[in-house]
Amino acid sequence: MSTNISNDGVQRPVIKTNPITDDYLVTRHVLGLGINGKVVECTQRTSNQKYALKVLRDVPKARREIQLHSRASSCRHIVSIIDVYENVYGGNRCLLVVMECMEGGELFTSIQARADNAFTEREAAAIMRDIVEAIAFLHHLDIAHRDLKPENLLYTKKGPGAVLKLTDFGFAKYTGSDKSLTTPCYTPYYVAPEVLGPEKYDKSCDMWSLGVIMYILLCGYPPFYSNHGQPISPGMKKRIRNGQYEFPVAEWGQVSDDGVYLVSSHVVTGNCV
Repeated sequence: MSTNISNDGVQRPVIKTNPITDDYLVTRHVLGLGINGKVVECTQRTSNQKYALKVLRDVPKARREIQLHSRASSCRHIVSIIDVYENVYGGNRCLLVVMECMEGGELFTSIQARADNAFTEREAAAIMRDIVEAIAFLHHLDIAHRDLKPENLLYTKKGPGAVLKLTDFGFAKYTGSDKSLTTPCYTPYYVAPEVLGPEKYDKSCDMWSLGVIMYILLCGYPPFYSNHGQPISPGMKKRIRNGQYEFPVAEWGQVSDDGVYLVSSHVVTGNCV
């Protein structure tokens, strides 16, 4: 993907204005839904290669999402952006983002397929290594992802040799070196206490989400959940703010002390680093 440097010194993707249909055959096959738009399948005309096409309404928030994602897409564990187009799509002015097609599905699906059988520590470690590499790359660029969850982690293919990659930068934000974030952007199960407000927070909120994913991999369910059918209940918020969760022996009895310590050192209030 081509980029250029603007007058403010920020690297931005080159946005093409010719019709995307010159270069790609766009299908109606929906691959998924992101925070800000749907993802459909498309095929490059010259190579017959399949790609994923994310459709975003052309608004400042979408341009920020593309800018941050494109800055990070050179990382092996972040989904690559191939092309970006500014076109009319479905009667609306849109940004069309061509990305590599992740044919192995979501990490969330792999977790569901295990049912009551959690991942072994060795399996969880391999998964977490890939996720941590993506987050470390983002944080080096002073980017907070703010929506780290198994649904946003995709495999390149099914079976051995698949690479796990992070996607969906709809909540991502440049943070700088101080606590500059204030908007409560989150998915309930994975949200860090400081993101719930009213204090400012920074990119270290992603570390709490890493810990929650580790917890789920090792026991099969999240440390925080609502008992009343709501996405996030007052009681759930209180437990998150206070860091109140347990390691039941039935699920955690086979997990090493080091595994429990690693989770608890991330899912801890007052120090999400």
